[in-house]
Amino acid sequence: MSAFLASPEQILLFGLASVFVYALLSNAIAKTIVTLPMIFTAIGYICSEPLDALISPEILNDGTRLLAEITLVLVLFSDASRVRFQAFKKTYSLALRMLSIGLPLTVLFGTVVVYALHPFGGLGVALLTAAVLTPTDAALGQTVVTGKTVPEELRNTINVESGLNDGLALPFILMGAILASSGIGGSHVDDLGKVILLQITLGPLIGLLLGWGFAKIMSAAQERQLMAEAAGGVAFLTVAFAAYFLSEAAGGNGFIAAFTAGMVFGNTYKSQIHFISEFMEGMGQLLTILSFFVFGAVLLPDGLAHVNWIPVTIAIFCLTVVRMVPIWVSLLGTGLEIRDKLFLGWFGPRGLASILFTLIIIDEYDFVGETSLLACVSMTVFLSIIAHGVTAAPMSKRIGAAR
Repeated sequence: MSAFLASPEQILLFGLASVFVYALLSNAIAKTIVTLPMIFTAIGYICSEPLDALISPEILNDGTRLLAEITLVLVLFSDASRVRFQAFKKTYSLALRMLSIGLPLTVLFGTVVVYALHPFGGLGVALLTAAVLTPTDAALGQTVVTGKTVPEELRNTINVESGLNDGLALPFILMGAILASSGIGGSHVDDLGKVILLQITLGPLIGLLLGWGFAKIMSAAQERQLMAEAAGGVAFLTVAFAAYFLSEAAGGNGFIAAFTAGMVFGNTYKSQIHFISEFMEGMGQLLTILSFFVFGAVLLPDGLAHVNWIPVTIAIFCLTVVRMVPIWVSLLGTGLEIRDKLFLGWFGPRGLASILFTLIIIDEYDFVGETSLLACVSMTVFLSIIAHGVTAAPMSKRIGAAR
C-alpha cells in the first residue's frame, strides 16, 4: 500500500475514492456492525506512513490544528443551538441530571483514577486527561440514537447529553491544561487564577452578546423578508466564528464563546433554525470523516508508540466504571430500571470531541505528560470505536425487547 500511496495526489485520490465508496454503500454498512469511525480510522492508519514520508511535520501539524479548530467551533455552536431552555428541564430531565451531576463526578472520578495509576504528570495532567475523556460521541454508536428499537426517552437522553457535554467539559479541560503547563514555562502559579478566570468568563460573555445580537438582527431581517432562507447557513457560520475569534482576541476562550453563542442564538432567533442542522448534516459528516482519518493517521500511531499497560488500563476504566458509576449516581431517584441505567452508562462513547480537544491542547500547551495524554486518548478512542460500534446494534435490540 505504501508503494501505491507514493505522492500527496495519490493519497488524496485514495481518500476521495474511500469517501465515495462509503457514500455508495452507506445503507448497507448501516445494517452491519461496521461504523464510519471504524472505516476512516483504518483508512487514516493505512495512510499514516506515506503521510509522514511525504509531508513535513510542521505542515501536517498546522493542517490538523486548523481542521480541529473549524470542526470544534461548528460542532459546539450547532449542538448548543438545539437546546431550548423552556423545554429542557421537563423534556430532558434525565440528560440534565447526567450533565449537571454525572459530568462533574466523571471528571472527579477520572482524575482520581488517572492520578492513582500515573501520578508522574501531577494533578494537572490527571485532570486534563480525565476532562478530555469525559465528552461522549453518539456517532460511535449511531444505531442507538437513530434506530427505532431503543425507547425514545433513552435515545433523546443520549443524543442531548452527547451534544452538550463537550461544551460543558471545556472549563475542566482548560483548567487542566493551564495547571499542567504552569510548571514548565507556562503561567506562574500566582497568575493561574487570573488566567483561568479570564478564559472562562470572557468567553461566555462575548458568546452571549454576539449570539443575542446576531439573532436579533437576523430575526428582524427575516421578518422584513430581507434575508433569503438559504442564506441562514452562511449567516450562522459568521456568528460561530465571530464569537470564537473575538473571544480569542480579547483573552477569553473561543470554544466556550462559540458554545455559549450557539445556545443563546438558538433561544433568541424567532424563526426556525433548520438551516443549521441542514448545513451540519452534510458538512458535519465530512468533517467527522476527516477527523477520524486524522485520528488514524496522526494520533493513533503516535499513541501506539507510547502505549503500555497504564494507558490501556486507564482507557478501560474510563469506558466502564469512571463513566458508569457517576451516571448511575446521577440517575438515582428517577425510577429507571437497572438495565436502563446501565444502558445509559455504557453508551458514552469517546470520539470526535476527545480527538479534537487533544489535537488543540497538545499544539497550544507544553507540559510534561503530553505523551501520556496522547497514549490515553488514543487507546480510549480506539477501544471505544470497536466496543461501542460492535455492541450498539445488539444492545439496542435487547433494550427495545426488554421494554
